[in-house]
Formats: sequence, C-alpha cells, structure tokens
Amino acid sequence: MNEEEKQVVVVTGGSSGIGRAVALHMAGPGTVICYNYHRSGDRRAKETAKLVEKAGSLAWCARVDVSSQADVKEFFGKIVKDYGRIDVLVNNAGIAIDGLIVRLKESDWDRVLSINLKGAFNCMQAVSKIMMKQRAGSIINMASVVGVMGNAGQASYSASKAGLIGLTKTVARELAARGITVNAVAPGFIDTAMTEGLPEKAREAMLAQIPLGRTGQPEEVAEAVAFLASRKAAYITGQVIHVNGGMYM
Repeated sequence: MNEEEKQVVVVTGGSSGIGRAVALHMAGPGTVICYNYHRSGDRRAKETAKLVEKAGSLAWCARVDVSSQADVKEFFGKIVKDYGRIDVLVNNAGIAIDGLIVRLKESDWDRVLSINLKGAFNCMQAVSKIMMKQRAGSIINMASVVGVMGNAGQASYSASKAGLIGLTKTVARELAARGITVNAVAPGFIDTAMTEGLPEKAREAMLAQIPLGRTGQPEEVAEAVAFLASRKAAYITGQVIHVNGGMYM
C-alpha cells in the first residue's frame, strides 16, 4: 500500500484517555495516526506511538497548542505535506477547570474556552480547507453530557461543550455539499484521568444519576467515534451521539 492509499486520521489530545483509546481503535494496517500533545516531552505521547505502531499503523505526533492558530496551521500543513491528505479529524483536546460561577476566575474561564472551543474551531477551520479540496472527510467533535444538561461547578466546561455542539451543527450544514460529515460524541462519566481525581462523595453522586449504574470506558466512546468516521455513517451529519449509560436521555 503506497502513501496515497493510506487513511490519515488526526486525533487532538491523543496521548492519553479517550484520545488514546480513539487512536488505538482506529489504528491498523493502511492507516496513519497523527495526534498532538501539549506538554513538552510528554511520556504518554511516546507510549501511545508505540501502541499505535504495534497495531500496525504509522504514528506521528507533535507538541501543539490547539488554541494557537499558528501552531494548528503548522501541524496540519506538516501532515498534508508528509501524507497528502486528511480523512478524519477527531477534536478531542480539552481541559476542565472547575469552580462555582461566583468563584470562577476570568483567566480560568478564558483558558477552558480557548482550548475546548477555540481549539476545535482552529482545527476545524484548518482541516475544512483540506477536506473541501478532497470533497470527502469526516470530523468528529468530543462534546460532553454536561454540554446538554449542565453541571454545578462546571460553568466553563459546560459552556465550552455546549458551544462545540452548536459549532458542530453549523459546520455540518456548511460542509455537507462537499461530502464532508461533521458530528459530535457526548461522553458521560468516563473513567479517565479527568474523572479519577473526583472526591468519593462526588463520584457516588454522579453514579447515582446513571441508570446503567457504572462509569463508561474510553474504549466505549472510541467505538462511537470510529462508527461516525466510517462509511457506515456516511448519511449521518450534524448529530450528537450520547455515550452516557442513560445519564441524559
């Protein structure tokens, strides 16, 4: 298989958690998995590369701040230069800085919105131009259950994910004529580094809201992402797929 025939998948925030699960789920012979990390010398990014290559894919990663248009432009430019195309973009990079609205610092609000919403916008804008020339492609944005139902203490995170859902639907309408699908996956309470630090009482309260009575696994979210990126989902666009154990119905 030559370079032109390889499927090129980009996963932002792909070094750990849901991002790593998505990268590994989509890895296999004939696929190039490109992803970014933010911390310099991130050990987890190298671990992900080894796992991706073990699955049969070519792995390429770079340190990129998705809130920086210059970083994002350089990142996608390098991918297209080396591999010729981009077939799938998964906007997964995100952070959470929790706090009640009366105590939330403006700087924390700005940081969360800058990474979670502006970062996704930067990546979508960059990849849209590439996919429009191809007249094909799939974009999947990682939203959240709190983006549709809210959650006390997560004003910035909830707002960023609600905004991402609106952005998903708008860009889906804009790109449909070029054969590009744009969807979102909204995970619920998933076992990741972001949730494992919760106090036990908060964890129990969250579990009490889930009809299936358990947390989700990153791999279960990755299954939904892979489906939306596949040809089986070619007639699905502008949708939000909820993976939350019934927490939001």
